[in-house]
Amino acid sequence: MRYRPLGRSGSAVSVLTLNIGADTLAGGPSRAQALVFAALEAGINTIHLTSADPVLAEAVGQALSEVDRKLIQVSVSLGRADGRRGGRDFSPEALTGAIDRTLHASNLGWIDLAMLNEPGEDEMPQTALNALKAQRTSGRIRMLGISGDGDVMDAYVSTGAFDVLATSYHVNSPWQTRHRMRAALERDMAVMAYSYFPEALDTARKAETVHAPKKGLFGLGGGRPRHDPLAGAGTFAFLHQTHGWSAEHICLAFTLTDPSIATVMVDAPDAERIEALASVPERDLPPGLAAQIEMARVRMAAA
Repeated sequence: MRYRPLGRSGSAVSVLTLNIGADTLAGGPSRAQALVFAALEAGINTIHLTSADPVLAEAVGQALSEVDRKLIQVSVSLGRADGRRGGRDFSPEALTGAIDRTLHASNLGWIDLAMLNEPGEDEMPQTALNALKAQRTSGRIRMLGISGDGDVMDAYVSTGAFDVLATSYHVNSPWQTRHRMRAALERDMAVMAYSYFPEALDTARKAETVHAPKKGLFGLGGGRPRHDPLAGAGTFAFLHQTHGWSAEHICLAFTLTDPSIATVMVDAPDAERIEALASVPERDLPPGLAAQIEMARVRMAAA
């Protein structure tokens, strides 16, 4: 495992962050604890709770109870009225209540990062932000972050009120995402990435046709016949054709080549997947693959 600084926090975080969410609890609290143990064994020191569900917080807190708290980074997504029933609530009472429940159930002492989950333009009142700043001042949370991909994220980044930006980032990310990341870095914000392997690229057929030119009149034209040896050229089809690499691992490795990204959030249903993902940071992309990705990205942008 490799480690990078998390913005101006002074903390070193593993380049992979393990998400723990409601789907994990489907197998019971013991399953969540087993995943945390597997992550720690793989060198992952950053755990993200995808909701403030107290059952989730308790399971993670118990798993981390024997570990030096200062060596572990724990973050939690805020903004959902209830992690199990859904709904959204960015009121001061809801946000501070979620922090209270998480700390009480987990017995962690503090939350390293409180992450607002994609608030809309009018969902986040100033009173709520003031309440979170008070929580940060008191030490109950160490950092305040914002997560999302919409244009409204630019406005939140520009406020200078946040310490961390979490955004989707992958081989075909638009220039708006890259611009937002640069803006965050200029404000000394740390950057976390998620959705490094989008659904649009998860199969060879999707990777070959994403943003492909549309067919002409009556379905003619707009692509090469399937038997053509050049079919897929200039697309992301090569992600599924690289010896010794899966498409997902290529996408993860590519995301990790960006030094501005502190850590990448990953999902894993079992220890085997955690181990497989944890091996990626130690591998270098095959020669020429980064250039192939860039050429495909440029072609897709022009399509």
